[in-house]
Amino acid sequence: MTAPLAIGARRELFVDGVLVEKLAGRAALRLHHPMPQEVALVTDRPWEGNGTNYVTVFADEGRFRMYYRGCQYSYLEGRDRPAHRDVYCYAESSDGIRWTRPDLGLHEWEGTRHNNIVWLGGGGANAENFAPFRDTNPDCPPAARYKALGVGAVVPGLYAACSPDGIRWSLLASEPVITRGDFDSHNVAFFDTERGEYREYHRHGRAGRDIRTAVSRDFVHWSDPEYLEYAALVDPGRPDAAAMDVKDVPGAGHPVGRVSELYTNQVAPYYRAPHLLLGFPTRYLDRGWTASARALPRPEYRQVRAARSRREGTALTDGMLMASRDGRLFHVWPESFLRPGLRLRDSWFYGDTYQCWGLIETASNLEDGPPELSFFVTERTLQDVPAVLRRYTLRLDGFVSLAAPLAGGELLTRPLTFTGSTLQINFSTSAAGSVRVELQDAEGRPIPGFTLDECDEQYGDQLDRLVSWSGGSDVHRLSGQPVRLRFCLRDADVYAFRFCSRSPAT
Repeated sequence: MTAPLAIGARRELFVDGVLVEKLAGRAALRLHHPMPQEVALVTDRPWEGNGTNYVTVFADEGRFRMYYRGCQYSYLEGRDRPAHRDVYCYAESSDGIRWTRPDLGLHEWEGTRHNNIVWLGGGGANAENFAPFRDTNPDCPPAARYKALGVGAVVPGLYAACSPDGIRWSLLASEPVITRGDFDSHNVAFFDTERGEYREYHRHGRAGRDIRTAVSRDFVHWSDPEYLEYAALVDPGRPDAAAMDVKDVPGAGHPVGRVSELYTNQVAPYYRAPHLLLGFPTRYLDRGWTASARALPRPEYRQVRAARSRREGTALTDGMLMASRDGRLFHVWPESFLRPGLRLRDSWFYGDTYQCWGLIETASNLEDGPPELSFFVTERTLQDVPAVLRRYTLRLDGFVSLAAPLAGGELLTRPLTFTGSTLQINFSTSAAGSVRVELQDAEGRPIPGFTLDECDEQYGDQLDRLVSWSGGSDVHRLSGQPVRLRFCLRDADVYAFRFCSRSPAT
């Protein structure tokens, strides 16, 4: 028997299928999709432009910070703004929804310092693909509280930079700290609090676009980068009237070869479950000059772009989701997490639908709604107008759910151990739907007091509902013992669960 998975009191999501042993009835793992909201920024300043990709967003002591590339590409002589070199720009917000560009006065641009530029490069590094983060390492000195990796120009590679305030930056070393890679994408790094080390992800081709990762103790000396490995959830939503082992779902939980060409990676710990690393890579496809390509928005402008390189007119990009528990093996959802969308002009271009690096928690548009996740996505990339950053939202933990229609379905977890006294679920049902949970021993026998028949039907829509049985909600006597969870659903979704104290916090 496989050793039980120790989950303690941490929140668990269904993003990778690791917890699942068996699906039955009409139950499936369902990928959800974020919803577009308002435009957060139009990059129309002279030092910005239409190349606003590689965006970073994070919460920082009562405010939100955003870093984005200022860059302009020109295709239409006499119509486009002149092309210019890359710079990195800064915006901030008190609520993560309304953003301002402060006049920082740090760097000169065309004779003036009235701009929001924070990084022009220097000391051998240029201003490409700069990815700042707040360092949560408890041993980090205040002078280097913010760190970033950026691309080098004199000696190719990734250079390490630091800042005391996230605004004024300098290099940590005069030479690149990582030299094996292509680096022409968002090169991200962070301090992994679960593992006590820095980790970075960067692009490096391997029979197409792919990703490498390395680790460090000091942010200057890095391990030899290794390619990611992938486990594809090829068909996680396949219904099956009979009980279905996860190993029977094609590709689920088993390492496979290349899933797709992945351009950006956008990997970071999920702040509500930091043992899970979530990535939001950009998938790159070039399907050529097909009939569909000619039917996409702005076909004439595609031809103009293709005159420089065919892929500028025919390549496509969309947003993906992947998850890892060790930083190297990622379970990739093959379906698009973020489609280019139903647009008449400003989508379905190469360079669009790049997801930012970072998730933030923002207020709901509903006056009594709970907080939700926000992130930002590029639009109008490399067109003859300024680019756009649009905010998208998603339910907290709402990436993937265990789902079933009204006909019903079940999921049985692998054996696990927990700490705590109550079971909390993030779930949603229809008015006719329900969720019930049975606790079983490691051999699959229902535990008296926690059987399915004794479980109170849970219906509603809540981030932190306590599951109860006829004897109450206290499961403390099972803490530390191997158990299985049997979820039975009707017209419902379960996004996450956790064992916790009697007063769970979201």
